[in-house]
Amino acid sequence: MKKIIAALATSVLMLTNAVAQTLPPPNIAARSWLLLDATSGQIIASQDPNARIEPASLTKIMTAYVTFGALRDKKIDLKQMVNVSTKAWKVDSSSSKMFIDPATPVSINDLLYGLMVQSGNDAAVALAEAVAGDESAFVVMMNKEAQRMGLTNTHFANPHGLPSPENYSTAQDLSILAKRVILDFPEFYKIDSVKSFTYNKITQPNRNRLLWLDPTVDGMKTGHTEAAGYCMIASAHRPNGANERRLISVVLGTSSDQSRTQESQKLLNWGFQNFDTVKLYSKGQAIATPEIWKGSHSSVKIGFTNDVLVTVPKGVAAKMKPLLERKDPLVAPLAENSRVGTLKMMVDGKPLLELPVVALETVDQASIFGRAWDSLRLWMK
Repeated sequence: MKKIIAALATSVLMLTNAVAQTLPPPNIAARSWLLLDATSGQIIASQDPNARIEPASLTKIMTAYVTFGALRDKKIDLKQMVNVSTKAWKVDSSSSKMFIDPATPVSINDLLYGLMVQSGNDAAVALAEAVAGDESAFVVMMNKEAQRMGLTNTHFANPHGLPSPENYSTAQDLSILAKRVILDFPEFYKIDSVKSFTYNKITQPNRNRLLWLDPTVDGMKTGHTEAAGYCMIASAHRPNGANERRLISVVLGTSSDQSRTQESQKLLNWGFQNFDTVKLYSKGQAIATPEIWKGSHSSVKIGFTNDVLVTVPKGVAAKMKPLLERKDPLVAPLAENSRVGTLKMMVDGKPLLELPVVALETVDQASIFGRAWDSLRLWMK
């Protein structure tokens, strides 16, 4: 199964390269950037997506993800009150804070809003201590999650993103992390859309300016340090035929708050205006029922283990034509999910992408007489 998923990822990469050659991306004033279609899982365009950068407060997305996991597993509770440690209270006084106080316990719920809306570094430390007991243990959890997600160019040194040589990531890794938050914890992701939050009688606005400028944007996070520049991950969902489509933009290392907002908006608009996401096949849908030899059945259903969605330039979807290449003859026994061929989506006679096709059912061997008869038939072909 892992090989099939890897093959699907390779197919998406092939499609991404084809798209990049046919539709030049916009000029984005950033050190590194990427646009991900979260609906299809496909990278539409990017520039230096694997360049190592300092993620600054984008680190807090992983802090939130680990905390959401602890809530899901009932290790903590939203109403749970947390005693504020001196370490959390004294975190870099010149950095962003939600202004918690050791004299006043604070709820996990308020800390999450302080983390994602106010970008509080004090909230990040308090959540880390509440979830894992101390900050260092929480960082271990962050890096385990990064490894599980396949973020091979990411390492976290703290839960807030204050400068450290051991705190680094890439645009591509951060896009994967952003998508996982949206897919795995939609009930908590909605916090990102809150425009302001008040704690300790101090109201602070969300630093994601797109929440005011674009009603289709419903999250993510901003970050800034001197080394990182101004960074932003933004996510928007807009109509896509009868359904909706979600894009995630990652813009890293711009020159100002205004620039990261403008460049993120430019990237999202370009993606929505120039591309469509189409569903080609459903999970488990039989795209063919070819003959199988020496089996308990005379044919086998073949298709895909997941829904197949692709993102293509507008107008291309109507031109796509499927070309199925099978590994004939198919001979039993054949296990479910065994690869049996490749489906190529052709445009103007050229392959736009290739998808691994698998058996959707197990076919056992026929009786000895059935196998003998099919062996004779194969020999006579």
